[in-house]
Formats: sequence, structure tokens, C-alpha cells
Amino acid sequence: MIKKIFSIKDMHCTSCVIRLEGIEDDLPGIKNISASYHKQILSVEFDENLVGEDQIISAITNLGYHLKIG
Repeated sequence: MIKKIFSIKDMHCTSCVIRLEGIEDDLPGIKNISASYHKQILSVEFDENLVGEDQIISAITNLGYHLKIG
């Protein structure tokens, strides 16, 4: 089990939180997911044998959000 925190630079409201937390339904292997638009972070705990970090990043970007780098 891996826990990663992703910084999302354009998350700004409760609807964003709901959309981002909804990726749990599309990706098997996500065990826990929590977003905060105040902190602009998405915390994801996942089974690396079922889903990869690249798949999670792809799901985030497919929703139109951008990750903060650095």
C-alpha cells in the first residue's frame, strides 16, 4: 500500500473535491482518497499492484486539473 499526496493547482471549490475524489470509482486499487481545496492537495492511498501512480495522474489530468511540480 502506498500513500501519495498530489498538489493540484486549480482546485478551488467543493465541486472540485467531489470530482477528484470520484476517481476512486474509476480506478480499482484506490483504498482511500481525500481532497482539500483549501490546501489544494489530493491524498491517495492505493495498492500499487492494482493501480499505478501514472494512472492516478492521468485520471486527475483527464478531469482538467493540473499538478503542481516542485
